[in-house]
Amino acid sequence: MTDDEVQTLGPIDYVIIEFPPGEQNFSGEVIDEIRALADAGTIRVVDAIVIAKDENGDVEAVELSELDDDEDTLGSLVEDVADFLAEADIAVLAEAMEPGSVAGALVYENVWAAPFAVAARKAGGRPVADGRIHSQDIAAALEADAEADAENEQQEVSE
Repeated sequence: MTDDEVQTLGPIDYVIIEFPPGEQNFSGEVIDEIRALADAGTIRVVDAIVIAKDENGDVEAVELSELDDDEDTLGSLVEDVADFLAEADIAVLAEAMEPGSVAGALVYENVWAAPFAVAARKAGGRPVADGRIHSQDIAAALEADAEADAENEQQEVSE
C-alpha cells in the first residue's frame, strides 16, 4: 500500500464474536450482513478469520483468503486482504475462547468515514482517542435506568 493510499484510508476497526457451544445457529445471516455493508460501501473487509476450538482445546483457524470465492462465503469479499491477524493474534483469541466454541474475527475499514479522516488530516488533525460503546452496554444502561425510574415512581407513590 502506498503512502497516498494510506492517506485516504478511513479508520480501521475490528470485532470478535464468539459463538459458545450449543448457541451456534449459523444460517448465513452474518455473512449476508457483512456483504450488505461492503456492497453499500460502508465498510471494506481487510481481514477475517474463523476460529474453532474443540472440546479438547485444539484450535483450527481459517483465513478469509483461504475461503472459496463462492457467492455465499466471505471469500467473495476479498479485495486486498492485508492479513492483519497473525498467528500470535489467533493464539491469544483462542486462549480466551471456551472449548467447543467458534469465533469470527473481522478487521474492516470504515469507508464511510474516509472523507472525514482525509479532511481532518489535511487540516493538520490527528487522532488522539477513539472508542466504542457496545450495544449490550447501552441495553444494560437503559434497563438500569428503567428499573431506577420504576423504583422512584414506587417510592413517590408510597410517600
